[in-house]
Amino acid sequence: MDAFLLASDADPRTAHERCAASPGAATGVRNIVADSWRRCATSGVRPDGSRLPPLRSDLEELDARRYAHPLHTVLPLFRELLGTGAADDGHVFAVADTDGTLLWVEGDTPTLGRAERMRFAVGAVWSERQAGTNAPGTALELGRPVQIVTGEHYSAAVHAWSCAAAPVRDPATGRLLGVIDLSGGASIATPPALAAVRGAALAAEAELARAPRLYVGDEIRLRALGRDQVLLEHAGQVHRLSPRHSEIVLVLALAGRGVSGDRLAVDLSEREVPASTLRAELTRLRAVLGPDLLGSRPYALLRPVRTDYTEVGALLAEGRVAEALTRYPGPLLPCSEAPVVVEHRRCLEQQLRGAVLGSGDGGLLRRWVDAAWGADDLAAWAALARVLPGGSAQRAAAAARARALAVRTGVASQAGGHAAWLQRSRS
Repeated sequence: MDAFLLASDADPRTAHERCAASPGAATGVRNIVADSWRRCATSGVRPDGSRLPPLRSDLEELDARRYAHPLHTVLPLFRELLGTGAADDGHVFAVADTDGTLLWVEGDTPTLGRAERMRFAVGAVWSERQAGTNAPGTALELGRPVQIVTGEHYSAAVHAWSCAAAPVRDPATGRLLGVIDLSGGASIATPPALAAVRGAALAAEAELARAPRLYVGDEIRLRALGRDQVLLEHAGQVHRLSPRHSEIVLVLALAGRGVSGDRLAVDLSEREVPASTLRAELTRLRAVLGPDLLGSRPYALLRPVRTDYTEVGALLAEGRVAEALTRYPGPLLPCSEAPVVVEHRRCLEQQLRGAVLGSGDGGLLRRWVDAAWGADDLAAWAALARVLPGGSAQRAAAAARARALAVRTGVASQAGGHAAWLQRSRS
């Protein structure tokens, strides 16, 4: 319990006021906080909160950093352990790399808005040297779990917040990978919050330990959207895989961990695939890629994997619809009938389509219907007609296209209200 006790002052903001008046004078707070304040004063951090943490502006570099990072693979685990109940509790969780750059920030929507105003957002650098005393930055500095409450933050801009963070290490080498953080109000200034991030960090390390080969070395880059053959890039080499090898590699990438031969066979075909046939295909694939990239028992890709499919999905999850649409050259392996590929193809297209339709943005809707996959999308044409200026030629053309599609598909006879709107949109 002593981790939560203040040295003397009931309110650490009183001690902070003294420290702000006399930089380097850190009294009346816990030793861990006093030591951090001294480091911040030496580093030139401003205690008055007038300087927010820097924000990385190169989005392409940031995306590459995020999806090549080992903790990307355990992000679903963090969402399950720390994201559940965020709306009820009013908290957010964040994952940062070793220099304090926030790679993911997720949770309660209103709380995310408040966090962004103090630049606690993806791409911001929350190391001690850049943001002052804070749980993720101080946990990285010390290499152990840390909890910082209200006025213990060195920057006055963060005094309304409390946070708890724990470092995550590579289970094979002990190397620091990054930090997991919970931030919010009074509920985060409690022992259970610190226990939660400790538990999440340990769970992530256990997950990484199950397939340690997947977290060492350089990454594999897969391009599978809008093409029938996967392009696999690794160590400066590009392999154009056969359609069958494309399906195998994509299934392994989507699994995120090793899979058995039986599981792989089910994912690849609704019909039974003889074990000998599958082994032969994997042997040929290993001859193409080399034994250092494709493992067996279980079958797995032996490097971190980044795919254009997961990048588009991640952009949608963050509400960055325009960027997601730009990164989407077409459906996932459109000619593949492998059950897992079909499922992921439909899922991504539905998510992207729903985001575009829900945006109400005429530019995005126009880009969608101008693409091959959106040319016959009745709902998209109707939505485009709604947002275009009344009486314009573009609106009339979009409405006419929607009416033609409704007649062709029989929608007009099934949905009177929708057909009536289309009729009214002639004017």
